[in-house]
Amino acid sequence: MLVIDDSNTIRRSAEIFLKQGGHEVLLAEDGFDALSKISDNLPDIIFCDILMPRLDGYQTCAIIKRNARFAHVPVVMLSSKDGVFDKARGRMVGSQEYLTKPFTKDQLLQAVQQHGNHAPGGQ
Repeated sequence: MLVIDDSNTIRRSAEIFLKQGGHEVLLAEDGFDALSKISDNLPDIIFCDILMPRLDGYQTCAIIKRNARFAHVPVVMLSSKDGVFDKARGRMVGSQEYLTKPFTKDQLLQAVQQHGNHAPGGQ
């Protein structure tokens, strides 16, 4: 799985939580960095921050969903804002879920369980 966030703190905490859940984790610090990693590694699920420099989360998600190779990969948006508009906009570009930061380990692992293609058997 891939975590895209321009905050080192968020990347590290997401990586720790997901690794504790037994998952392999790749990190990217912005949309451009993420796109090359997605192409090389084809993650099962992508966690993507919304507010990033150069290429924001909505643009990154839209690019992922427009590419036939990656369109099936679930994208979970991460945002410090818990707004209805942001959630709707996330759905419009094809994201499956929206987590508000700071997220908990349980929230991340729940999202993986719900949306990840190869997540361990569910609830």
